[in-house]
Amino acid sequence: MRRFGSRSIGLDEGEVILFSDYESDGPMWKGEGQRRVSQVVTFSESFAEPPSVRVWLTMWDISHTATSRVDISARDINSERFTIQFQTWGDTRVARVRAGWLALGTLQDDDHWEVDKP
Repeated sequence: MRRFGSRSIGLDEGEVILFSDYESDGPMWKGEGQRRVSQVVTFSESFAEPPSVRVWLTMWDISHTATSRVDISARDINSERFTIQFQTWGDTRVARVRAGWLALGTLQDDDHWEVDKP
């Protein structure tokens, strides 16, 4: 986790392999129609509130014999984790996918506190 300025803004980032279906003839490689894979990612440190999260493909291995269809997104974002969701449909055949992610948001700050009101 990188902290900026007063240490109240943080940036966390990483990469995850979502699947590798080629060797096992898994559903992303052999299947047809709607297919979805999700993976939970835990931040290295909790944010004070849900951060802004971006995800993208850093590697994909896909068949050249079918139309390339892909949708990747960040879902269920909270202060501790989020879910990367990858999906395809139709006759698309995907062998492997690796995704990158970046989260930017407010961190807990020991100098920031609130007084309880009566």
